[in-house]
Amino acid sequence: MSFVPFSRHYDYLINSRFLGWIMKAVILCGGMGTRLREETEYRPKPMVEIGGQPILWHIMKTYASYGITDFVLCLGYKGWMIKEYFLNYAMMSNDFTLNIGKHDGIELHSGREIENWRITLADTGLNTNTGARVKQIEKYIDTDTFMLTYGDGIANVDISDLLSYHQGHGKTGTVTGVNPPSKFGELSIRGKHVLRFEEKPKSTCSLISGGFFVFNRAVFDHIDANQNQNFENDPLEALAMSKELMVYKHKGFWQCMDTYRDFLYLNQLWEQGDVPWKVWT
Repeated sequence: MSFVPFSRHYDYLINSRFLGWIMKAVILCGGMGTRLREETEYRPKPMVEIGGQPILWHIMKTYASYGITDFVLCLGYKGWMIKEYFLNYAMMSNDFTLNIGKHDGIELHSGREIENWRITLADTGLNTNTGARVKQIEKYIDTDTFMLTYGDGIANVDISDLLSYHQGHGKTGTVTGVNPPSKFGELSIRGKHVLRFEEKPKSTCSLISGGFFVFNRAVFDHIDANQNQNFENDPLEALAMSKELMVYKHKGFWQCMDTYRDFLYLNQLWEQGDVPWKVWT
């Protein structure tokens, strides 16, 4: 497993508090995940588990390791399951004693540290597209800059470096560009002999969006409340055309959970202890 030194995260947290604001991370959690129907028939995709915890938890742990603990979740399909998960989080993570009939009659027996997270759970509609979901949570963003990502992708992105890059170029938005893993195994051969077989090699194609965006509030001026507006099309294309969208190139681990094969692969990595996205201790 790879770990990022806590001191870097702590310095970033102290600096953010010194500046008088705490960064928010918005996570899109409303899609139906139709290509992962084996799991999403019963739960929203962000609640599909890796190593016994929802992929959403893994994403939030990544941000939290850099001091970003204020989250806005854009809910849609089976959003009530995400609400229930966090409402019961403390009790499900610890032993507890329940005193029936008493006000505040739950006594937690701390078995593990509970995350000190602030979470806004916003219902943004069952069939709403990504652009309108982002527009709906504008009222919850009270800082000049905020993070945004998808609820189905994990990476070992250096969040503090990403933020520094965004602040340095002064444009409206930053998207993290990644080389996606190939869907097919790759053979390295000499003559007719196979020298190496790699199951999930990185693609040599152009960069794709890996999520993990950073935006200034000006991005909301490019989004309307039209339920069908796709965030990746009109708003981001408008920013690109006006040269207000920059790319942060991430060369480390990135993987989305788009299919059942991805689900099996990520759980296999966890079981083997090969967890490159686990940057927390």
